[in-house]
Amino acid sequence: MVGLLGLSPTAWATHIRAGDIQATSDPADPRHFFFKMVLYTDATTGPNGTPADTQEVTIFFGDGTRTDGIQRRDKILLTGAASDSYLNTYFFEHTYNGPRLLYRVSFIGENRKKDLVNIPGAANQTFYIFTSVSVDPAVPFNRTPVLANPALNKASRQQVFVHNPGAFDADGDSMSYELRPSQQSDLQEAIRNGNQPIAVNCSGFVYPHLAAGGQQVAYNGPPAGQVGQAPIFRQDPITGTIVWNSPLTLGDYNVAFIVREWRKTGSRYLLIGEVVRDMQITVRNANNVRPILKVPADICVVAGTPVVKTITATDADNDPIELTAFGGIIPPGTIQPSATFTITPYSPPLNPPVTRGIFRWTPTCDNISAQPYQVLFKAEDIPPRNGATPLADELSWRIRVVGPAPQNVQVAQAGTRAVLNWDAYACQNPGARLLIYRKEGCTITPVDTCVTGISASSGFINIANLPVGTRTFTDDFGGKGLERGKTYSYRLFVQFALPKGGASLASREACLTVGGKPALFKNVTVDRTNPTNGQITVKWTQPVPGLNSPFNNPKGYNLFRSSVRATPKFKRITATPVAFDDTTYVDQGLNTQDSAYIYKLEFFNNALPTPGSPVSTETTGPASSVRLLATADPANLRITLSWTYEVPWDNSLRPVVIYRRDANGNFVQIGTAPTTRTGGTYEDRGTTALPLRVGQNYCYYVQTDGTYGKPDQRLINLSQERCVRLQEVPCIPVLRLKQVNCDSLQARLFELDATPLNTTYTNNLSWTLSSLPSNCSRKIAAYRLYYRPNVKVEGNDTATTRFTLLATLTGQSYAHTINNAAIGAAGCYYVVAVDSAGAASGPSNIECKDNCPLFLMPNIFTPNNDGKNDKLRPKVASPIRKTRFQVFNRWGVKVYESDADPLINWDGGGPTGESNKGVKAVDGVYYYLAEVEFADAVGTKKTYKGWVEITR
Repeated sequence: MVGLLGLSPTAWATHIRAGDIQATSDPADPRHFFFKMVLYTDATTGPNGTPADTQEVTIFFGDGTRTDGIQRRDKILLTGAASDSYLNTYFFEHTYNGPRLLYRVSFIGENRKKDLVNIPGAANQTFYIFTSVSVDPAVPFNRTPVLANPALNKASRQQVFVHNPGAFDADGDSMSYELRPSQQSDLQEAIRNGNQPIAVNCSGFVYPHLAAGGQQVAYNGPPAGQVGQAPIFRQDPITGTIVWNSPLTLGDYNVAFIVREWRKTGSRYLLIGEVVRDMQITVRNANNVRPILKVPADICVVAGTPVVKTITATDADNDPIELTAFGGIIPPGTIQPSATFTITPYSPPLNPPVTRGIFRWTPTCDNISAQPYQVLFKAEDIPPRNGATPLADELSWRIRVVGPAPQNVQVAQAGTRAVLNWDAYACQNPGARLLIYRKEGCTITPVDTCVTGISASSGFINIANLPVGTRTFTDDFGGKGLERGKTYSYRLFVQFALPKGGASLASREACLTVGGKPALFKNVTVDRTNPTNGQITVKWTQPVPGLNSPFNNPKGYNLFRSSVRATPKFKRITATPVAFDDTTYVDQGLNTQDSAYIYKLEFFNNALPTPGSPVSTETTGPASSVRLLATADPANLRITLSWTYEVPWDNSLRPVVIYRRDANGNFVQIGTAPTTRTGGTYEDRGTTALPLRVGQNYCYYVQTDGTYGKPDQRLINLSQERCVRLQEVPCIPVLRLKQVNCDSLQARLFELDATPLNTTYTNNLSWTLSSLPSNCSRKIAAYRLYYRPNVKVEGNDTATTRFTLLATLTGQSYAHTINNAAIGAAGCYYVVAVDSAGAASGPSNIECKDNCPLFLMPNIFTPNNDGKNDKLRPKVASPIRKTRFQVFNRWGVKVYESDADPLINWDGGGPTGESNKGVKAVDGVYYYLAEVEFADAVGTKKTYKGWVEITR
C-alpha cells in the first residue's frame, strides 16, 4: 500500500483527527468540479520525535478513477484549545464523463489518531470520509455546504457539550443532518475493486455517550436535560446542532455526521449532494465552567431592512470570553460577506462580566431565499488558571429573508373589467414572477413579516403569473367579465426563482365594486314532460348599468343550452338575439322525459356609444332544470326519489315539496324534504291507510323553492314527471358447481389414463331459487348464465376478466363443455333469473372451479420417426401455461433447453430447442428439470426432476 502511494512509512503514522471535503461545480462545465479537503492532524510528536504528516493524498472520484499524489497546499498549526493540531488543506479537481446521481468522492487516510475512547484500536483503523456530487442537467451549478466551525472541539467532564458545524449553502439549498458512525476503508482493496472504496463502520465503534458513561445534568435545551437520566448524544436534523449531555470518561472521541443537500425542483426536493464530516471531541477534566450564550429569537426580515442585534455571553468563573460568529453571510469563507459582527470586550465591573457582540446586516434582494440563513455564535472562555481547559457554548440563530410587498396597487373599473396598476417592484431578481390573486369581497388582512405569499385558505385564487417587471394587468374574469354589483379584492406577491426560491410579502388589498347589477337566472322549470315535445320555461332579470357606465345600443341576450353532462356543450338556441326588455324564453320540442337541460345567458351591448365600437358581453349561469330519479324497492314496499340541479341561487333554505299522482290522475302533495345546494332525497312508503302496492305505477314531480338571499324572494321550479312501477323482482338463484377432488387425483396420479392432446372438459352446474329478496316472484321465464375463465394469464389477472353471457336457459341445470385445452375446467359462473316482463333478479353467488396442478412424465420415449412415442411430453398434465425444460447427460452437461412449448414435445434434438436441428441425443439415460407454470387461477409454479431413457 505504501509503495502504491509513493509515501514513506513515517508519513502514515497514526495521526488523523478529523476532516471533510467540499465541492464546487464549474459554471462553464457542469461535469467539472473543484474540491477542497480539510484534514486535522495530530501535532504531538511521534516515536521518532517528529509529528506524523500527510504531505500528499489519494482521492477516489466515484467513477472508477483516482488521482495519486495530490499535494497539500497549506499546513497551519492551530492556536488556543486546538494548539495540539494542524489544519491541512488540499485542492484538486476532476471532470466526469456523464450525468449521474450521485458520484462519491472519497479519501482513505492511514491512520486515525490513537487512543480513541469510543473506537478501540483506532491506531490500526483508517480514516474515511466522502462527499457526493451530482452531474445532472437539472442542476447546472452547485456548491456543497461549507462547514465553517472547525471539526475539533473540547468538552468538559459532567457538563453539557454543544457543537454546531456552522454549515452554509451558498445556493440556498435545503440541508438536513444525520449522525453516523465513523468509517474505515481498505486502500488496496479499493484499488483492486476498480478504484471503488468499500466503507464499513470502524471496528468496535459506539456513539460517544455509550462509551463515556455518566448521566444528564441540568440544561435548558433543546433537548432539555433530564437530570440523573442516561446520557444522550443527539444532532438536530434541521439545525445540525449536536448536544452531548453529558460525558464522564476523559479522552478523545470521534463521530461522523452527514450533511445532505436538497434542491427544490417543482414540488419535489431532489438530493443533489452530501458532505460527511468526521469530527473529534476531546473530553477533559476542565476545572472550569462553560460560558453561557444568549442570542435573539429567530426572525424574518424584509430585504433592504437593517438587522442590528446584540449577542451576549457570560461566564460563571468571570473569565474573559472570546465571542465569534460563523455563517455564509459573515466573512471569511463567504460569497457575499455583507454582515459584520463587532465584539465589545468583557466588562469586569459587571457581575458576572458580560461580553457583547453587535451583529449588523442589511440583506439585499440577492439574499431572498426560501431557506433561512443560519448564523452560529460561539462563546469560548479564556481561563487564566493552570490546568483549566477552555470551554465553549454554541447557539445558532436563523434569519429568513423575504421579498418586500408590491407597493401602491391600484384598481379601476373599465366596463366589466378591472385594470390594475402598481409601482415598479423593488427586487428585479432574474426569473422572479409576479402573481396576481383575486377573491370576492374585501377584507383588510394584517401583514406578518414571516408570512409570504397567499394561503389557499384565504379565499384568494391565482388569476395571473407575470414577469416581475410587469406593472399593469387587466382582469376580464376569463373573458366573461366581472359581475355587476359584486366587490372584488386583489393582492399581489412575487415568487423568486429556484434554487434559492423564496417569496415576497403579499401586497395590501386593492378593492373594486363593479357598479350596477348583473342579469340573474330566476327560473328553469319543466312545464311539460314528454320524450319529443317537452317544454321548459327560462326566466331572468334585466341587468342594471353602473352610474357612469350606461348600456349602449344595440343590446340584448343570447341564450345557450346543453344537455346535462360532465362537460356541457352549449349551443345558442335563439335564432336571433332576445330583446333587452324580454326576460322570458319558452324552450319547446325537448326530451324532458329522459334528459335534464342546463342554460347560460349572454348579455351584450356596445362598449361605447359610437357605432361599430367593440361589443361587451356578460355571462350569467349556468342554471339547470331539476332532474328527478325514482328507484323502486318492492321487497320493502318503498320508492326512493332523488333530485339534482346546478343553479346559481340557493335552494337549501326552504324544503322541497314532493307531489304524487293520485287515483284520479291529479298530483297531490305527499311530503316535504330538506335539500342541499345540489340536490336531495325522499323515501315514499305510502301511508298506513294507503300503503304502496306491488304491481302499481307511481308518478312524481318535485318543486324547489330558491332565493338569492332575499327573505321574501321565492324562485319556484318544477322537475320533470317521473313514473316508476313497484314491480315484483324475480327471486335470486342459488348456484352450485360440481367440484373435483384434486388430492384424490394426485394420490392416483400413476393410475390415471394418459391425457389426450385435445382434452375436453365439462363443468356441471345446477341452481335453485332462493326466497330473497322478500316478496320476490318465482314466476321465472328464463335464466341467464354468465361465465369467465378462472385462469391467470400474462398481463391480466383473473379478477379483472369480465363475465360474458354464456347461455339463456329455461331449465335449472347446464353442462358447460370447454374445448380450449389452455383453459381447461377453470371457470367462474353466476346466474340471473328473468321474468316474462324482462325484469331481472340480482346475480346469484359466483361459483368457481380451478384446474388441478397435475404433472407426470414418462421414463422412456423412442424418437425414431415411426409415428409412435416420437416426442417426450407429459403423460398426465392439467392445462399448462409455460414449461422451462432442461435435459442433462450423466456428466451434468446440458444437452437441451427450451420454454417454447408448454407440453415440451422434445424430439431428442440439440441444445437450441429447435426440432430436427443440432446434434441428436444418443440413446441412454438423461436427467431432466422441468419448471412448470400451470394455467390455474393463481398461476401455480412447481419444479419437477427426474430421468428419461431414449431408445431408438
